[in-house]
Amino acid sequence: MRIFDPHIHMTSRTTDDYEAMRAAGVRAVVEPAFWLGQPRTNVGSFTDYFDALIGWERFRAAQFGIRHHCTIALNPKEANDPRCTPVLDVLPRYLAKDGVVAVGEIGFDSMTPEEDEAFARQLELAVRHELPALVHTPHRDKAAGTARTLDLVRESGLAPERVLVDHLNETTVRAVADSGCWMGFSIYPDTKMDETRMVALLREYGPDRVLVNSAADWGRSDPLKTHKTGLAMLAAGFDDDDVDRVLWRNPVEFYGQSGRLMLDDTAPESTFAGNSILRGGS
Repeated sequence: MRIFDPHIHMTSRTTDDYEAMRAAGVRAVVEPAFWLGQPRTNVGSFTDYFDALIGWERFRAAQFGIRHHCTIALNPKEANDPRCTPVLDVLPRYLAKDGVVAVGEIGFDSMTPEEDEAFARQLELAVRHELPALVHTPHRDKAAGTARTLDLVRESGLAPERVLVDHLNETTVRAVADSGCWMGFSIYPDTKMDETRMVALLREYGPDRVLVNSAADWGRSDPLKTHKTGLAMLAAGFDDDDVDRVLWRNPVEFYGQSGRLMLDDTAPESTFAGNSILRGGS
């Protein structure tokens, strides 16, 4: 089983996670820029974080034979903070970087006018930079947030096949399926989706334009949920080709629209021995 996790926050994960992911078949990931759990107080905090995504984290993943890509954006939650919104003027510099395969995560958190404005501006950036867009649907008022998301996508002129609407569930998937956008599902302990529900939706909607991710982050989450979903699909009667489509070919097709995927040989580049790299090899 080969796996491309299209939404995972490896900055918040350990090297043990990278080892386990590699052993489970994960060969590539996309790490979306997101809220770190504590409010940022200035634009410099964003740029340091973005630099780490395109530099250090990409290097760290390579030690374990995993190709790391990222998406760059002002996340919806911090779009409400006037200390953070000036980063919108900095984004074009990062959207031109190698390994940046989409604008994201963008979308809604609390459905405020500030979020609406930041979302629209970043969809414009996706059009201008010829990149796909990764959209976060809100945890609250998810149906309303998804409907407004699809309205803004239509207004932006960004082709729906270049938009991935993520964190979907049974109440929101139909509208996104009908829109022509890609459908993203986060398989996550306690919240979002689980493997059994995901398999039921795949039976109903089929594997086309479906991406499954772990969304693993600082909270209680599992970076092997993609692998476990593949096993659940096989146990439910899906064949190896269906699993490969959902867990590999679909994310390759979607993010491949950026022209920046790096999917060459993913053998580990070196042994990551504890903190030796952090200490400059000493």
